[in-house]
Amino acid sequence: MSSDLAAYVRSNRERFEQEFVDFLRIPSVSTEKRYAEDVARCAEWLADNIREAGMDNVEIIPTEGNPFVVAEKIVDPDAPTLLVYGHYDVQPVDPEELWETPPFEPAFRDGRIYARGTNDDKGQVLMHIKALETRLKGGSGMPVNVKLCIEGEEEIGSINLESFLRSAADRLACDAVIVSDTGMLGIDIPSIGTGLRGIAYLEVFVDGPAGDLHSGSYGGAVVNPAFALAQIISKLKDEEGRVAIPGFYDRVRPMSDTIREETRALPFTDEEFLEETGAPALGGEVGYSTLERLWYRPALDVNGMISGFTGDGAKTVLPAKASAKVSVRLVADQDPDVIAELFPRDVVSIAPEGVTVRGVAGDGGWRWAGGPGRPGCAAAAAAGGVAG
Repeated sequence: MSSDLAAYVRSNRERFEQEFVDFLRIPSVSTEKRYAEDVARCAEWLADNIREAGMDNVEIIPTEGNPFVVAEKIVDPDAPTLLVYGHYDVQPVDPEELWETPPFEPAFRDGRIYARGTNDDKGQVLMHIKALETRLKGGSGMPVNVKLCIEGEEEIGSINLESFLRSAADRLACDAVIVSDTGMLGIDIPSIGTGLRGIAYLEVFVDGPAGDLHSGSYGGAVVNPAFALAQIISKLKDEEGRVAIPGFYDRVRPMSDTIREETRALPFTDEEFLEETGAPALGGEVGYSTLERLWYRPALDVNGMISGFTGDGAKTVLPAKASAKVSVRLVADQDPDVIAELFPRDVVSIAPEGVTVRGVAGDGGWRWAGGPGRPGCAAAAAAGGVAG
């Protein structure tokens, strides 16, 4: 960083941090309707901050859901154009009792800020905005054109993203896209992601008796939907961690020997990753390293299960219904629409008798796979990144 830019950051750091705190305090939870006004308020705050940073044509564009915030700075029509994508909505905070401090009251501990959205994705979004401000107001200007596209529905599957991008294709035309809602190998290791896994979000519903029954009177003679759901879920993977849905791996792109060698040469250890997760042990598909499982192999996970009585104390209920939410992370060249067809068919075929089972597909997202040799990645690597 040049001395002028470094000086600008130092002189404005306290303000940058306060703006980050203000940004984090807005409970922009897109999954819950009770936060709708806060989501809209967050878009307004973001637009104002982008405008103050020196960007042009800042606009909040409404959709059938949450609005997009777009902006641009065109310094030379003949120069390359970068589009920065991010999102200002955040995940729900449940279970709130596990938070050490309130999720929307940012707390500073050991040089870090703790709050909902710090690294998914408000921190990255504000980082780009402050970098642009530093370039524009710190005296260096910009050698390329930059556009911003920040959405408010990423945490609910980016429902309106595709239609918005199609309608705004000319306005958002660019040579490369920067997405920072990813990961790093370490705080001191610049990392360039060359791919993103996609998603297929699914649900399975199990219906049994017409209503809840007393287990003392009916247990052992009526099929329990909760137990049937557990049986179904247990059959979705085999003993080696492979997804057991027929046809699931038909379009998974094989890993090359070069990719495997480069991945295993990265400064990563299972021990550090295990400590980060707090899990007692790591697991996954047999025959692949942790990074290979995370980057190049698909994964199926249960995100939630609902059935029966879950309060304190005892209630001897035989539930009438059970359901589970399932997400599948997709890799090249898998199609979320194909997985959305395979899953319902499979859960019905493996269901035990005595219950009615439905598999329902929700919103999906396409995977993306690039390569370190592409111009955008090469330019970022030349600026100090490490391809990964």
